[in-house]
Amino acid sequence: MKQLLILSGKGGTGKTTIASAFIQLSKAKVYADCDVDAPNLHLIMNQASVAKRSGYYGMPKAHIDLNECVQCDLCRQNCRFNAIQADIDYRVDYYGCEGCGVCQAVCPAGAVSLKSALAGELMLYVHDDLFSTAELKMGSGNSGMLVTEVKKQMKSVATDSGLAIIDGSPGIGCPVIASLSGVDMVLIVAEPSISGISDMERIIKTAEKFHTRIAICINKYDTNIENTRQIEWFCQKLYLPCAGRIPYDPDAVKAINQGQSIVEMDCEAGRAAKVVFDKTIKLLFNESLVL
Repeated sequence: MKQLLILSGKGGTGKTTIASAFIQLSKAKVYADCDVDAPNLHLIMNQASVAKRSGYYGMPKAHIDLNECVQCDLCRQNCRFNAIQADIDYRVDYYGCEGCGVCQAVCPAGAVSLKSALAGELMLYVHDDLFSTAELKMGSGNSGMLVTEVKKQMKSVATDSGLAIIDGSPGIGCPVIASLSGVDMVLIVAEPSISGISDMERIIKTAEKFHTRIAICINKYDTNIENTRQIEWFCQKLYLPCAGRIPYDPDAVKAINQGQSIVEMDCEAGRAAKVVFDKTIKLLFNESLVL
């Protein structure tokens, strides 16, 4: 099963818009949303089945047993994150605790323990297709580990599908690195702005470390033609294929607001996305293509 990952160096470039269009065009039976901090692919890909849900337990949190606590104050004094509050009783701030275990180590009465904490929720939709996603609880860490679980969940029940499309996270952090692991190709969605070009360069450098194939797609290219040409020149310089341009299209916004992908509506952006899709799939399956 070939895995195509769609990334962007920053949020708001249209990554999920492109991912949903590709899922529709390929009629992919397996896909995933690895943007666990703010998943939104489900808003477009309406599911006919109810999700199978399971808890995700990330880093542990400290817990103080008030029956054993002697109020020596060592836990509060040694906590570098100021996560222990001393009012009438000692208590741990859930969002401040990083689970480092110092409080447990210094407690002379053994009143502090580290307990597994629910950090998020995994969701798996299985009907005619298979959709794996998850959502991290606010303030929780280990998003990269949760992304890994989303991909494991997808692979564990995937059929002999020829293609899996993965909607990744924006940026270059832990969830992106976890998304990149094991994929066959990355399509980077860039926008022609100064910050968009800078962020594209960063995500390219990150993806190159995984020795995976990379292609570039320019979204909303007509908002700045000069920067679009700069992106294309940059791709030529690094010998990276440019899969195409997609224009800014108000009808695309209407489609998304109606819970549709841009290829389900007859619009300029949808037609351009089909061209980008064809080129990307040929690159993914190693077919000859002159870009």
